[in-house]
Amino acid sequence: MKSTKNYDFEALDAISFRQLRLFESIGRLQSVRRASEDCNLSQPAVTQSLSKLEVLVGARLVERRASGSYLNKEGDAFYARVSRFLTQFEEALSVFNVEGGRNGARSAAARLLRSQVRVLIAIVEAGNIGPAAEQLGLSPATLQRAARDLESNLRKPLFYRTAAGTVPTVEAIELGRRFKLALQEIEWGIRELNAAQGEAITPITVGAMPLGGNVLLGSVLEAYLAREPRAQVLVRNESAVEMIKSLRAGDVDMVVGLIPADTPDDLAHEALTRTPHAIVARKDHPLAAREKVTLDDLAGYEWLVGAPGSSRRTCFANLFEGRTEARAPVATSALSIIKHLLKGSDRLTLMTSFEIQHEGEGLVALPFGPIAPVPAFGITTRAGWLPTRAHAMFMQIIRDQMAVSSVNARLNAAAALEMESI
Repeated sequence: MKSTKNYDFEALDAISFRQLRLFESIGRLQSVRRASEDCNLSQPAVTQSLSKLEVLVGARLVERRASGSYLNKEGDAFYARVSRFLTQFEEALSVFNVEGGRNGARSAAARLLRSQVRVLIAIVEAGNIGPAAEQLGLSPATLQRAARDLESNLRKPLFYRTAAGTVPTVEAIELGRRFKLALQEIEWGIRELNAAQGEAITPITVGAMPLGGNVLLGSVLEAYLAREPRAQVLVRNESAVEMIKSLRAGDVDMVVGLIPADTPDDLAHEALTRTPHAIVARKDHPLAAREKVTLDDLAGYEWLVGAPGSSRRTCFANLFEGRTEARAPVATSALSIIKHLLKGSDRLTLMTSFEIQHEGEGLVALPFGPIAPVPAFGITTRAGWLPTRAHAMFMQIIRDQMAVSSVNARLNAAAALEMESI
């Protein structure tokens, strides 16, 4: 079944949770009859549900034979996503502590409607019911009723009234976040089906950690677009703290750059190289000619530091731990600002060896160190995340580019040592 156009993701709401549960039963039991018994529906109802689902996703998923109903190649791929969706959906309700424990979570999942989940996600993202209603094109009164229906369905409070309006509880915010991540599985499943049919490549949203992430992504994007000319990539630049929030919320697929020292347990890290910090200044800085620089020397100059929560800011605080910190009037992760302020003054900053290698023109590392801890440069994703083919290709290119960069750095260092010995 070949779709005639790229999937319209506004129509994602047209796929009901019941259709997904029926499809999972067919795939697991390899039989429409047994799936109908499993879901307490007639065989014609299950068959009709499957047919509608195949039309909505734009691909045939099941092959009917005398011995049973079997997933084809496209069905296997979509089944993996649907299974992940259902598992994450029930886990979200279990964490939310609905009545009845795990069985209660399963029952609640079966009761919830797609529209109710959509309402919760919209309110969580908008902050309160007013903006969420505007976003969904509904009246606040209509959304208020939908919110009450959702609370009744889950038998737990989700919202409370404030002077600013009706806002979600802390538990509801977490539930909405988990629901959103679960629904992404279905979106990616459909996008993978489209890509397999030669249609649009799955779009990628990548977060670039301040400084280092942007340095690497230029060459990565060039290589990726050469392989996938139809690709769509959105690069987001935020502070390290905001980037981690965006990743956990599902607004970013992966984050590239320095791996934060302290991150939530639901994130996974792939360290590609170690890149120690160095203290950097303009080439003709008064300290550049010293054979050795001390902390007292460093304390006498103004510094440019990273934003609160960044590894650069933490490293700066550790550097002056137990003594008065040097004056740091500017906190920024904007490389252009950092280089401009360094080259026109005697200010100092911290940069990693990777950043110095690629963006250190006109700058020099001062003879001070080593500086602990040594940060890792790599890829951060959500734990248990299953990348699409496009994501997997993009991540492999990051690994390849990082490997080339590390080799070049070692060759340049060896060449520099050789020149010093001549």
